[in-house]
Amino acid sequence: MQVKQKVYELYKGTVERVTAPRTVSAFLEKGVLSVPEFILAGDNLVAKCPTWSWEAGDPSKRKPYLPADKQFLVTRNVPCLRRAISVEEEYDAAGAEVVLDDDEDGEGWLATHGVQASKREEEEDIPSMDTLDIGRSDGIKSIPSYFSGGKDEEEEEDIPDMDTYEDTGNNLAAAEPSYFVAEEPEDDNILHTRTYDVSITYDKYYQTPRVWLTGYDESRMPLKPELVFEDISQDHARKTVTIEDHPHLLAGKHASVHPCKHAAVMKKIIDVPMSGGVEPEVDKYLFIFLKFIATVIPTIEYDYTMDVDLGSTS
Repeated sequence: MQVKQKVYELYKGTVERVTAPRTVSAFLEKGVLSVPEFILAGDNLVAKCPTWSWEAGDPSKRKPYLPADKQFLVTRNVPCLRRAISVEEEYDAAGAEVVLDDDEDGEGWLATHGVQASKREEEEDIPSMDTLDIGRSDGIKSIPSYFSGGKDEEEEEDIPDMDTYEDTGNNLAAAEPSYFVAEEPEDDNILHTRTYDVSITYDKYYQTPRVWLTGYDESRMPLKPELVFEDISQDHARKTVTIEDHPHLLAGKHASVHPCKHAAVMKKIIDVPMSGGVEPEVDKYLFIFLKFIATVIPTIEYDYTMDVDLGSTS
């Protein structure tokens, strides 16, 4: 797999060096971005979501077709409170998706929180009124009789006599001082909060944005690549997410959502409002794109939340 990836990266790099970047818009036709459109969409993201910013990156990796101070976008210290795999396990345990009243054509209602067939709701064990002996005529007992436990009511509690108490006079002095002993909490009770630096670059080969992830544990130590996969949807982990060198940074390996399908997915998304007579505006591209990427990294809580007016009615 590594050899295949190395050959692919060599081929891709060669094509990028010999071809010019896209300058003509094909946003509505193909779902791709030209370089000016990427910068326009990036400026809009930074303006609407201040947690995002433009970065220059390492000078040795600067791309000449991008402005020196706008090489890529980044948002830092993004919280990731839960592992993606744990969310999926809980979803499956809840019954996942169940199609109700499915017919021959595959039509039916989709219940997103179905109940597993093996676990039926048990009826509450409520006693019948017929079993209650309401007509009993037992006498009403006095209050002490309920607490005596069958002993004689006149039996008194054995209380020590003060005359038999011998005061030594130095009990307080002889008593050893007591202290609160601090105990370390167990690891299971600690919320392990990971954080991520999420960056967006322009992929010249695929002519789309590309997302990169740099993870840190709760001690702000870099996460190993295999641990990063815990925060990625298992439908995409090790399939569309790869570990590669960042195109604008020198240090370390970074997880990346591979952009080979980005244009096709974005085309399908923008076709929906277009079918209703609304033409999406290209400067909203990254907001739509980040909503789509959230399905790949559902527990990394980066900022893309806003009401997006996709465009004007044509």
